[in-house]
Amino acid sequence: MIERSYPPGSCDTHMHIYDSRYPIAATAKLQPPDATVAEYRRVQAVLDLDRVVVVQPSTYGLDNSCTLDAVAQLGHGERADARAVVVVDDQTTDAELDRLTSLGARGARFHMLPGGAVPWEMMPRVAERIASHGWHVQLQMNGRELIDRLDALLMLPTSLVVDHVGRFMPPVAVDDERFVALLRLVDTGRCWVKLSAPYESAVDPTHRYEAVSRLVAALVERAPERMLWATNWPHPGQTDPPSLTDIDRLGSEWMQGRDVRKRILVDNPAEVYGFDRKESS
Repeated sequence: MIERSYPPGSCDTHMHIYDSRYPIAATAKLQPPDATVAEYRRVQAVLDLDRVVVVQPSTYGLDNSCTLDAVAQLGHGERADARAVVVVDDQTTDAELDRLTSLGARGARFHMLPGGAVPWEMMPRVAERIASHGWHVQLQMNGRELIDRLDALLMLPTSLVVDHVGRFMPPVAVDDERFVALLRLVDTGRCWVKLSAPYESAVDPTHRYEAVSRLVAALVERAPERMLWATNWPHPGQTDPPSLTDIDRLGSEWMQGRDVRKRILVDNPAEVYGFDRKESS
């Protein structure tokens, strides 16, 4: 077992559950093999994680059943509290949003890559609807296009969570205007960035991802209070995913110092996802 110094209440803010019992969406581009709650509990045990955010995968489109079932299982276990990020559109009713909130949903996912179920033009309407429920917009896109969407994102009535270090494909330099656009979002105080899945930006057989790690370092230096961390388990679509040892090492490199680590792993997720701060102290 990997020796961990993660503080109590540490949270994995982005992972997926796959289960062949649930129907595949017509829009899906990825159909990964089953990845179960039981398997993920082993990941939690190895990395010493107490909390988790289950993110609706594009595989299931607008049907959040698999994700919510996982939250129900993980949220009541001895080791973990759980929340969900789900997929809804502008036809989702207020009653359904209420139900999803009661089941642990705290964000609406926008996967703006092939396989996503909700288009860009729906984002303002959905954001307006979810704002009253205290949800945020979670965004995954090619960060190289971020500058073209910046004005619209700055106008959202919700907070914003950006996946996977911005997912610049391929990575850009820290002084590139497209990365500066991400920093502008962070500087609003209403945007968080997930430090996760560097392989979505760059292939690296050594699993060191130095170009992405430079972006991580710039983000953490700029605003550690706006960073989140995640495994992105089970690494859908990857033929050479990092091992748990690799993920552990990257986390240690990215989150240096006890105070920074606690802020990113515990305090920030508590704020974004509504975990009990008393338990995370």
